[in-house]
Amino acid sequence: MRDCILAIFWPKKEIISFFQNNGCTSNDLKDVQNFKEPELSRAEIVDRVFEKLQMRDDGGLGQFRSMLRSLIDWSNFDPYYFEKLNKLNKNEALRRINHLKQLQEIRDEKLKQQQKNHARMNEEASKSKKTFEDLRSQFIMLYQGKDEQGKIISLQKRGYLLESFLRELCLYEKLSVTEPFKITGEQIDGAIKFEGENYIIEAKWQDWPTASEALYQFAYKVEGKMYGRGVFISVNGYSHDSLEALTTGKALKTVLFDGGDLTLVMDGLSLFTDMLDKKVKAAQTMGLIYVDIFNLNEKSGFK
Repeated sequence: MRDCILAIFWPKKEIISFFQNNGCTSNDLKDVQNFKEPELSRAEIVDRVFEKLQMRDDGGLGQFRSMLRSLIDWSNFDPYYFEKLNKLNKNEALRRINHLKQLQEIRDEKLKQQQKNHARMNEEASKSKKTFEDLRSQFIMLYQGKDEQGKIISLQKRGYLLESFLRELCLYEKLSVTEPFKITGEQIDGAIKFEGENYIIEAKWQDWPTASEALYQFAYKVEGKMYGRGVFISVNGYSHDSLEALTTGKALKTVLFDGGDLTLVMDGLSLFTDMLDKKVKAAQTMGLIYVDIFNLNEKSGFK
């Protein structure tokens, strides 16, 4: 691209105009705007602007793409510099342009193949590898404290397998799912996209009802996200105090599930997505974040 620009433009001001016409800002051009003869050569002007663009947070990607398109489509060869002064050679300029076109065609073909590969991989990744019967069996085995091979597992291991089960369940119901990830000071079990909204998820399998501290920590994670929403799943329910502490005077951005809710899904009495929809509506219309989805009565937790 550098050689192509130098083969098309002779005056330095036209090189700078080319950059301006392709989205380069005053900041991008500040090192070359006030050039004085012969301080900066034509090539140095191009090099400095390219270096400045590459230092941007976005790498100047938009500007480079715009310049590439302009150069590939270029057809204006000023006769004053190409014919009268013979400063530039049209055949050389066309050769440079054609070479750039060939490189672009090769790149486009590679991108098309990459897009196909990504689409195939995304399609495979977005499909559950389990049938509904597989999921039902896995869920019952977790209650028995066993993995899918029937091996006795620790409570911590059961929590990890619960996360895996929930991911496969969401994929089975064709929800967009992200893997667990970690950001500064936080561990996120995963996230789903439902009806255009993103929900971060936390799942716990403990021998006791989830207490205030765990719910508070999760609510804090949700609160720190743009338009944050959360789904908290505690297989063995919640303490009454934790529910009161979470809902009193707080913005409601989290809906709660328990093991009974998941059992209803595994019994085929409700889809997980339908259950989530009813719980979200209960929170939005009645201010209730922990409800029985069939009668919409509020659950009070363990005292």
